[in-house]
Amino acid sequence: MSRSPAFRAALWMSGSIASFSLMAIAGKQIGHQLDSFEIMTARSAIGFCLVLLLAAATGRLSEITADRLGGHLLRNLIHFTGQNLWFWALTMIPLAQLFALEFTQPIWVILLSPLLLGEHLTRVRALSALLGFIGVIIVARPDLGHLDLGLLAAAGSALFFAATNIATKKLTKGQSIIAILFWLTLMQFGFGLAASLADGVIHLPTLANLPWLVVIGFCGLTAHYALTSALSLAPASYVIPLDFLRLPLIAVVGAVLYAEPLDPFVFAGAAVIFCGIWLNVRAEIGPMRNTKTSKPSDVAS
Repeated sequence: MSRSPAFRAALWMSGSIASFSLMAIAGKQIGHQLDSFEIMTARSAIGFCLVLLLAAATGRLSEITADRLGGHLLRNLIHFTGQNLWFWALTMIPLAQLFALEFTQPIWVILLSPLLLGEHLTRVRALSALLGFIGVIIVARPDLGHLDLGLLAAAGSALFFAATNIATKKLTKGQSIIAILFWLTLMQFGFGLAASLADGVIHLPTLANLPWLVVIGFCGLTAHYALTSALSLAPASYVIPLDFLRLPLIAVVGAVLYAEPLDPFVFAGAAVIFCGIWLNVRAEIGPMRNTKTSKPSDVAS
């Protein structure tokens, strides 16, 4: 039975959530052994090889072209900055707090998508953004008088990720997912290598941290493939709030693996966030079922 675009987008987002969560665990494991630039270099190298293998195996190498290089460059510069801030924050603050601050990005996407993507800011979407913001504040409870670098890095990564998602949505109109991922990995390998060599010192992978780097490279690629697929099926203001589901998941992971306290405010805030997500999903899924859309050529069936 054919599924609606909203349902398929939600399935893709579930894969993105799992991949981003595994990547956070791997980054936490090696964050004190390699700096963020070295992690990004290894991640991009592994991802680049995987993209080429996938494109060759599926006969899609011809989709990789030099069209819209300016758009790819802008997207990848923005994402590279946000991802390095994210890996840096990962070593300084608890997982749940990092993800809570990262989750301000859907708020920015919902508010900016009408200006940059031409999507409508409905009352339900605005309410969803407001509830999401309130939930994040409940979870993070930031002390404005004593902000540390970890909190600032996490907040900055959210802003850059929101801009990345908007740039991705624009690129999905005319660019295949394979092409987007090819330029993502190739360009960010160059950025990471240059930044890693800037101080004259680079730490090579070891047998101990290489498996974690492989997890980061694989999950970084699958996370972006799933996210880009979801964005090609549904509006950004519908897709991105689904990522809030990572919050309770990562709170449990942090407690089990790293003895991070299970703060009741995390779950109280998550409940508020879920209310916002549910309102937005209910409002979006009905019209999308009734809208006849052609199947995107760059989304795996």
